[in-house]
Amino acid sequence: MHDLLSSVQSLPPWLIYVVAALVVAAETALIIGLVAPGEATLLLVGFLTYTGTLRLGPALLVMIAAAALGDALAFRAGRRFGPRLRASRWGARVGAERWARADAMLDRMGGRGVLTARWVAFARTLVPRLAGAAGMRYRRFAPWNLAGVITWVGASVLVGHLAGESYETVSRLLGRATGAVLVLVAALVAVVLAGRWLGRNPDPARALLTRAARLPPLRWLSARYGLLFFLLSLRLGPAWALLANLAAGVVLLFAVALVIAWTLRAVVRHSGLSLVDGVIASWFAARRTPDAVEATQAAVSLLRGSSLIVMVAVVALVQAWRHRPWRADLLSVVGTVGAFVPLVVLAAVADLAAGERVVLFSTQNVVVTASLCTLAWLLSRGARWPVAVAAWTVAAAGVVTIGGARLYLGLSTASGTVGAVLLGAAWTAVFMVAWATRDRAVAGGGSTGR
Repeated sequence: MHDLLSSVQSLPPWLIYVVAALVVAAETALIIGLVAPGEATLLLVGFLTYTGTLRLGPALLVMIAAAALGDALAFRAGRRFGPRLRASRWGARVGAERWARADAMLDRMGGRGVLTARWVAFARTLVPRLAGAAGMRYRRFAPWNLAGVITWVGASVLVGHLAGESYETVSRLLGRATGAVLVLVAALVAVVLAGRWLGRNPDPARALLTRAARLPPLRWLSARYGLLFFLLSLRLGPAWALLANLAAGVVLLFAVALVIAWTLRAVVRHSGLSLVDGVIASWFAARRTPDAVEATQAAVSLLRGSSLIVMVAVVALVQAWRHRPWRADLLSVVGTVGAFVPLVVLAAVADLAAGERVVLFSTQNVVVTASLCTLAWLLSRGARWPVAVAAWTVAAAGVVTIGGARLYLGLSTASGTVGAVLLGAAWTAVFMVAWATRDRAVAGGGSTGR
């Protein structure tokens, strides 16, 4: 490996730029990415910028242009040969209905799918062709694809640059990092599905119990002792029955949060992000000054998770008072007066999933992210778009500020900060999707009734 690096470093810089650009462009243009993904080339370019063989700025520009050109050629090939593929014998076996479903899915996901695919090996090789074959307009494809190219190429080159002498280790962990991205995408899909299920079943504990009662053992118990269960429910009364149902729902939320946290912990652990933790920590440590540390500590102390949870509780109570009446189900409670409850559950889960030896989640970062996202969600729900944009902009700025401040003080690592932000945002997304799903169901039911 060292001999190969020495040979590459002895080449003229312009030749390295040309060869690397051809490899990166060919990944999608010639479909060689199905055999050899292009991250290794970008990491090597980043390492060569670290050694001084190449310059970081020009290297980023050349690699971004090459990747964008390769995707444009792949899109063009899909547009030109896509109809011929569908008319072929293989396309006929796929069937017109499946092609129509693929077109509808790509049209529904649109640019978000194009951007996400750039981060997944093999998918980024095929998606530009599928987009072209599906008839997606290039002016819709290009901005999202360019955003994916800039972030993916920039991250890969910068990781190679920051890794420095650890380049070989980064290359060795490349496959694991790709697997971590796939797991992350699957986790985000699971978050959306969980939110949609919760939106359709705003009382999750009761919905699961109703479905479980249809199973043979419980169905037998219900048939044999149904009257006894009915008398017990009357004995409890509606108030205690509601409290028991809400408590069961909170326990269920705790279990869901634990699954999400453990999944994201696996993503962070196997992503290779920890390789740059030491470099980033050293960079921040070299720039600490007593005055800046004192001001940063004050900001971190002011915007603590506990104080933000109290703020969420106050805002939720005020909004719930203005928009009465409430519904007696779990989703209505955690989306109005009890909006602070998921944050308390998440704080407990983050502590439990942090890990014993290595802290992979900073509980403060997790709770701060979820609290700021929840505040933005509460304030933007039903508001005009300038208010919604302002709320989410402030929330994003707050997350970045607190995460950067804790990095500056050495209270958390870069990989831990990324994992915490992912966990906090994913947890909020569950309830946002659930609320939107129920709103659509209510609106659809109302329109049907009319």
